[in-house]
This record gives sequence, structure tokens and C-alpha cells, in this order.
Amino acid sequence: MSPFNSNETNILQQADWELDFYSRPVIESDGKKRWELLITNSKEVCEDKNFRLAKRCPAGEVNSIWLAEALKEALDEAQKQGWNPPAKIRCWRTSMKTMVSKAAAKVGLEIISSRRTYALQEWISQREREVYPEEEGYIAGPFPASPSTQMINSAVPLPEAVRGDAWALATIPLGVLKDAKEWPMEFSGLLPVEAKDKDSTPILGLRIFSESRALALAGWLGGLEPVKLTIEGNQLLLEAGQEDRWLVTDLSKEQANEAKKSFSSAKVTAKGLQFISVQTSPEEEKFTGFWMCKDLN
Repeated sequence: MSPFNSNETNILQQADWELDFYSRPVIESDGKKRWELLITNSKEVCEDKNFRLAKRCPAGEVNSIWLAEALKEALDEAQKQGWNPPAKIRCWRTSMKTMVSKAAAKVGLEIISSRRTYALQEWISQREREVYPEEEGYIAGPFPASPSTQMINSAVPLPEAVRGDAWALATIPLGVLKDAKEWPMEFSGLLPVEAKDKDSTPILGLRIFSESRALALAGWLGGLEPVKLTIEGNQLLLEAGQEDRWLVTDLSKEQANEAKKSFSSAKVTAKGLQFISVQTSPEEEKFTGFWMCKDLN
């Protein structure tokens, strides 16, 4: 939706939220570790306007009751800044799933267990580099688990519903992705591309084709919450959801080596950007589904 630009009509923006409620590497004056709620809107809708909230929680009040009240405050503050309630909230931390889900239910919000929390991960990394080390009580050393270090499942074959008739690894120039939000597509998960990024940078991704089931396949794929593509040995894997890994296909040794190089290069030149597309055929210009993913690790 468009930002509010009129004195007569209040048009609020909407974006999904990404949430982390966990301890931080700071010891408070009472000798207990700091707990903090971080909320940011996803980057899929708005590039220029962000909603963020950072709220400390007393160590003795780490429970769903405190969190539910904090979520109410976040909703009120978001509305003041021109935001509708989020359609969904993504939370990747497995150990906090029950508490977060219980709190969200109290205020009518939907929680999705997903590591597709790129804005949140970037914000946490920034705070770990620049904010916490400057505070009294900072603890140097390993930080709390991130999506890349938590335990995830062993890879299993993709569900039948997400297997197309054919697939191909392909590259798209980064500059083309800058206009992705204008493309016609039924399902999508887009991320902003910075204007300063070099347009000619090749972005590697996976194209999936299905002449008769493209729409259903795209719907299923979106429901898996795609996070990133990786190469393990000679296998192409899709990491998704909170802790899932799916085997997409076996590659030749040459294909696997080339893909590894491309993904590694993108970490340097495009912040790990990747893509996954669903089309009815290689010749079809329209995307039934299109997701940008990121490997931030």
C-alpha cells in the first residue's frame, strides 16, 4: 500500500514483522543477563521506511505475559508511525517458539517459524558489532545462536508437490532484479536491491518449470519459506522454514563446483543474494512464483 500522503485519508502501510526475544551479551547491574525484544519489519514491501522496536525485558519477567504486553505496545507504536498490524511475524529461534507463539496468540498475531528473517539478522549483527560492545557489562565471546548455527534437519527430498517437470540453474543480472516488484507474478518474496550495487553482477538461482502445476507448485514453495540455496558435496539443497533442508537435485561435479563459486562470489558482490523462480516453461516470460533469498553466513 502507498504511504500516507493525504490530510483527509489515512492509508497505512503493511509489512510482515521479524522478531527475536532472547538474551544479549550484556550483564545488567543486578548481575543478570540482559533480555531484549527486537522487532523489525521485513524488507519485502518497503525499502525506505522501517519500523523497528528494541525493548529490554527484566530477567525475572521473561515470559509470555510480558511479551504479549510488549507486542501490544509495538502494535500501538507501529500504528502511530503509519503501519497496519503485520499479516504474520517470522521468528527463527527454536527454543523460544512456544513462548513467542503463546504471546502472539494473546494479541491476535500469527507466528511463522522461519529463518527468512534477513532484515532482523542484519540488525542483530549490527548491534553485536556496534551497540553491545559499547555498553557497561558487555561480555566478549560467542554470541547467542544465529539461524546459521542452530541445529537443522538432515536433508530430505523435496515434497512431490514442489517438484517440477524440469529445473535449471541460471543467472540474472543484478540490475534486472531492481525492477522485480513491477513483474507480474502470483507468488513472490522480494528483497530490495541497493541502487549502488553493480547492475552487471550475476545472481545465481534455481528455475523450476511445470506446465500443468506451476501455480500449485509456487504456492507450496512459498509455504516452505525458502531461505537459501546451498551446495553440499554434489547436491543442491534448499534450506527453508525454521530448521528444514530439502534435497533439490544431484549435480555433476562440474556443476557443483561452478555453483559453489557463484554463490561464494555473490556473498562478496551482492550480500549473498540468490533467486528461485517457478514458470510454466523456459520460454514463458511471466513468473508464477519468484523469491529472492540470501545467504548471510
